[in-house]
Amino acid sequence: MSGNIPIKFGISQAFPCNYLPEQYERLLVAIDDIVYNPTNYEVMLNLGFRRSGEQVYRPHCESCQQCISIRIPAAEFSLSRNQKRTAKKCQNFTTRINKKAIPSQYFELYSKYINQRHSDSTMFPPDLAQFENFVSASWLEVGFLEVYDQNKLISISVIDCLPDSFSAVYTFFDPDYSHYSLGRFAILQMVEFAKITQRNYVYLGYQIDECQKMNYKTEYQPHEKLIAGHWLTTSKA
Repeated sequence: MSGNIPIKFGISQAFPCNYLPEQYERLLVAIDDIVYNPTNYEVMLNLGFRRSGEQVYRPHCESCQQCISIRIPAAEFSLSRNQKRTAKKCQNFTTRINKKAIPSQYFELYSKYINQRHSDSTMFPPDLAQFENFVSASWLEVGFLEVYDQNKLISISVIDCLPDSFSAVYTFFDPDYSHYSLGRFAILQMVEFAKITQRNYVYLGYQIDECQKMNYKTEYQPHEKLIAGHWLTTSKA
């Protein structure tokens, strides 16, 4: 997709922000069909957009610029001491990316997760149609990173599988396994699969420094943030 091709966008109404109290958010939504294929969507990811359901969007808030796109360069990633401990705790689990799954087969696990972990969120109560619309996209390949404890499915990460990258959409897991840090483990597995399949990046969505529950994304070193139109590398000394 050439940078010289104009793209049409729509702007949503303002609505309460899910991450910063007392803030309102608006979304810039791509409405041109040219965006909606894997190659061009990857260009949009590089520009700070991401997907929810069938729509490609980016925050477009009047009074706040806190949402920063963040990604991991897979080949350069190095596990921290804590991440090595997480990997060791989960070493007996098996993982795979299932690209032929039907989202409804994961709804029981999703419901348990939402009911026990996010009963105060907009996703409660869990709804099958809403779940299917949220994770699915007809115009790209969606994979499901499955984590098993022997034959028991304990975690799912919804991943957009693009030519040069993976984009993490959402992760949910069995709350009975909370002490295994399965969300963090899932990201480690995404990076590993990216290396195996020779993809350069794992996109983690948006990082908001003032939102404590998002700060785990900066634990993965090095990572890159999209600042003023440029991807800047951050790594601990």
